[in-house]
Amino acid sequence: MGKTVIFMADGCEEIEGLTVVDILRRAGMEIDMVSLGGTRTVTGSHGIAFEADLTFEEADPNGYDAAVLPGGMPGTLKLGEHAGVNFVIRSFAGQGKLVAAICAAPSVLGAAGILEGRKATCHPGFEDKLTGAVWSEEPVVTDGSVITSRGMGTAIDFALAIVEYFKDAAAVCDLKQKLVYR
Repeated sequence: MGKTVIFMADGCEEIEGLTVVDILRRAGMEIDMVSLGGTRTVTGSHGIAFEADLTFEEADPNGYDAAVLPGGMPGTLKLGEHAGVNFVIRSFAGQGKLVAAICAAPSVLGAAGILEGRKATCHPGFEDKLTGAVWSEEPVVTDGSVITSRGMGTAIDFALAIVEYFKDAAAVCDLKQKLVYR
């Protein structure tokens, strides 16, 4: 349980995406990086190119328990414009599956109606895009099956919140020790 898809668009914030992948894999969880650009190569917002595991066309959304959206520009805009991503996040939210977004990407959840009545956070300046949410300045916010986070500096805590969602606090404590993290 806890197989996760992370949607990677060109222009994503590399740290926000790759930190989640790294932490979840260290925790023994399955996560697939899924490229939205038609090829497996993704180029982040800072010019760092990396290989995703699958393209969107190759992925089977039914095989996942969670979806993650990294922020960054223009990656967040591409996530919001992608009909397939919007279908998946709305479907997952409707089924009570985990939907998580960091930095500017919670704006995609807001536009999709997923944050209505939920506590959420985002990168400073995007608060008005959290349609229907109760905004919080906390670094990471978990409200039911939705996790949001503020930005690159909160990426480890964001990833650990996903691990805790599927595992428990003891697994997070163990992982923090191995990472030499706080």
